Amino acid sequence: MRLRTRQLLLIAKLGDERNLGRAASALGVSQPAATKLLQQAEDTLGTTLFTREARGMTPTASGEVLIRYARHLTVEFGFAREQMTALRTGLRGLLRLGSVPGALPQLLAPALSAYKREHPRVAVSVLVETSDVMIAHLERGEVDLVVGRLLEGSHEDEYDSRMLLEEPQVVVVRRGHPLLDAAEPLTMADLVRWPWVLQPPGSPQRSRFEAAVRGAGLHGRLDITETASTVATTALLEASDMAAVMPESLAAHYGRLGLLQVLPITLALRVPSIHLITRRHRELSPVAQEFIRLLAPSA
Repeated sequence: MRLRTRQLLLIAKLGDERNLGRAASALGVSQPAATKLLQQAEDTLGTTLFTREARGMTPTASGEVLIRYARHLTVEFGFAREQMTALRTGLRGLLRLGSVPGALPQLLAPALSAYKREHPRVAVSVLVETSDVMIAHLERGEVDLVVGRLLEGSHEDEYDSRMLLEEPQVVVVRRGHPLLDAAEPLTMADLVRWPWVLQPPGSPQRSRFEAAVRGAGLHGRLDITETASTVATTALLEASDMAAVMPESLAAHYGRLGLLQVLPITLALRVPSIHLITRRHRELSPVAQEFIRLLAPSA
């Protein structure tokens, strides 16, 4: 608690830059002043935070701990500034949303459309990725909330979550795909003969799809192209005979656009439901609280 704000800012910048000159420049101070700030911080804590090397500076174990703390504190300062601004001027500022692709058509898009009608002065950033990536962004304070899936092993004391949507996963292909003309009912053995577009390893959908393939007694190597991008997935499906797994609502969205069709097969694949996820013990900004009111009124 005896560390000063400027010392913490310097430590956070050193964690990013690993160079005292660049960190000093980013803070708008001279290098000698930055050296003094770092030395005072180390004297206060009674430990070395960085080792000086020819090509820069490397954090010690203690330095790594303090870098994480300093980064977290700068994010919290940003939240405090946003809240004070909102109290003075009404809802404005930045809302940072994280979402899995499957939440977009049925959950995020309608709520965000209503939100922007009510609060046009709020700038909104939407980051779309798989749940494992989104939870990491939430942990680092880079998004205000996540509309996605909690991962196995996530600690309940770290997150608050509320279920928003549970829906089946379906297999989609381009219109005119040969599998749509199959004379016999499709099986998993039929599907694995074709190339696939799948989410990267670590995502709930990918791990459960591979488990479903193994559960069908199939152990051959799949022809897989990996991407978390729904746009890339759709473009690849349109241009090839690849297949992909999508939430039913997302597949219906692209079906209405005439881009994709759902194959007549029921997958033995259950992906966890989509939740509204926030960090426990972290105060939400007014703009985030208002979005939650529209997304999940009883949350």
